[in-house]
Amino acid sequence: MDLKLKDHHVLITGGSKGIGLACAHAFLAEGARVTLVARNPQTLEEARQQLVKQHAGAQVQTVSADLTQDEAALKALDQAEAGLGPVQVLVNSAGAAKRTPLTELTAQAWHDAMQAKFFSYVHMLTPTLQRMAQRRSGAVVNVIGQGGKVPSAIHLPGGAANAALMLVTAGMASAYADQGIRVNAVNPGLTATERLFEGFRAESRVNGLSMDDLLAKAQARQPMKRLPEPREIADAVVYLASARASYVTGVNLTMDGALTPIVV
Repeated sequence: MDLKLKDHHVLITGGSKGIGLACAHAFLAEGARVTLVARNPQTLEEARQQLVKQHAGAQVQTVSADLTQDEAALKALDQAEAGLGPVQVLVNSAGAAKRTPLTELTAQAWHDAMQAKFFSYVHMLTPTLQRMAQRRSGAVVNVIGQGGKVPSAIHLPGGAANAALMLVTAGMASAYADQGIRVNAVNPGLTATERLFEGFRAESRVNGLSMDDLLAKAQARQPMKRLPEPREIADAVVYLASARASYVTGVNLTMDGALTPIVV
């Protein structure tokens, strides 16, 4: 199936690893050109080298930026468009809020979560949508997380940020629909990323369970008895960004393998 993404400029925040990097692989496979934005220049360069090695002729550029700062996000967008032209697809996959037990919650924890997750998305989303509106064309996919729909006692600030992003997704989709722009979101559950395994390693040090035991427990809780690979989330992102999803907008797509059987 031709997704009609050849030569499209795709900007991916959080693109140096995990789901963001998997999205970069998927878009390059469709012939798109990609800008990766993340904080760490070293991980960005490692990601770029991996991508150009695996995709012959790939056009990949990187921009290091702290997206919790609105001026840094705008500068990153300017750099991206100076290098590869107008951004036609934005994939937001940057930022993650720290999990905080109820007994440790402070006002600062709530502020930190919004900065890490909500504002790191909105700071790139707002100017990109405004520029897309001038061209009357574009697509956005926000990779958010199922924690915005299903609250967790140790992830309330992060879940609140996710819920806010879901509202922004639906609201922006409606506001920009008549200007040729689509805005959607994907909400993964637990996904087999390095970030998840870092959490497992920390948990292993605390409770003495092995990494294999922790992974087995996580998989056992899933109806499909496995965790998704980042590339599986990326496949949905690429579809939603493509012309094949031309009448799909304002959708917050749950991707947790039916762990939360709800009607949306």
